[in-house]
Amino acid sequence: MVDHGSECWRGRRTHDRSSAAQDGTRAATVSRARAAPSATVVGVTLFAAVMMMLTGIYQAIAGLAAIFGGTFYVVTSGYLASVDVTAWGWVLLVIGIVVAAAGFSLMSGRLWARIVGITAASVSAIANFLFIPYYPFWAMVTLVMDIWVIWALARYTRVPDAD
Repeated sequence: MVDHGSECWRGRRTHDRSSAAQDGTRAATVSRARAAPSATVVGVTLFAAVMMMLTGIYQAIAGLAAIFGGTFYVVTSGYLASVDVTAWGWVLLVIGIVVAAAGFSLMSGRLWARIVGITAASVSAIANFLFIPYYPFWAMVTLVMDIWVIWALARYTRVPDAD
């Protein structure tokens, strides 16, 4: 005589054990994902946030200089994009405000803030590349700072707990 009830019980029990093991694995994975970031990660992210705030403010000031002082920038000929200096001023002002706001949002340490930060720094880097004929030194300095910020934010990872 075969007792099908005990067979089902054993199968269910085995299933429950494997399910519990999977749940334990999931719990460990979730706890690792929520682990506190290391001091290095926090420091690099904080430095990137401060650099974004400074770069955004400086970029907004450069935009205001282009808007209000039309003769401040000298345009060289024969470059990829030749746009009116006042138009570049408005572009730099808007990008500067967005980059500075993204820097402030990075203080929260949220994923969306890093995504916004990388996106804003990427747009800023492209805009500064196109701004090179107007003010080469400042455009290159800001371009390098933007690339460094992108690297720092893309490098951000959480360190798992040592359980």
